Amino acid sequence: MQSGNKESFLNVSRKSILILFFTLIICFVFALKNTLFQTTFLLKEFGELSIEPEIAFNNNKPTFLEFYAEWCEVCKEMAPKVAKIKDEYETDINFVFLNVDNPKWEKYIRIFNVNGIPQVNLFDKNANLEVTFIGKQEEKTIKKSLDNLDQTYQGNSNIVNSELSTIKKNTNYKSSPRSHS
Repeated sequence: MQSGNKESFLNVSRKSILILFFTLIICFVFALKNTLFQTTFLLKEFGELSIEPEIAFNNNKPTFLEFYAEWCEVCKEMAPKVAKIKDEYETDINFVFLNVDNPKWEKYIRIFNVNGIPQVNLFDKNANLEVTFIGKQEEKTIKKSLDNLDQTYQGNSNIVNSELSTIKKNTNYKSSPRSHS
């Protein structure tokens, strides 16, 4: 009988340890959920809450237009910075976010020659393109350009390149010739 009690005790101990282990893992994942997935949620939120480009270009306010993808690591890395910028400037500037994976935005992808993401285009209040940022950018660089949007349009747009995700052709995607890797 003692060996039966011993085996029963070991089985109960193993079950308790396993339950404790899985409980800790679940708690750990739940606690870090916001940290691990926050940037993806930010990108989705940007796209869902974005105003239409046509409205932005016609309401006499400067416009911040970002092309992004939810899978883009650079886009995810920049998302918290962009959220801070949006919070600070959203009363004075239109913020438009276009997901390059959505065929609805193909027209704009072609017009603005989007070949890498994130791509941020800044327009003055008359919808004249002033600056294009391609790839990872510092928050202060974008803010400085936004602060200068009030100045008179000079007619020469600047393009600033940095670390980016490239857009490649995908023959499996019938709606749009663009895909990403």
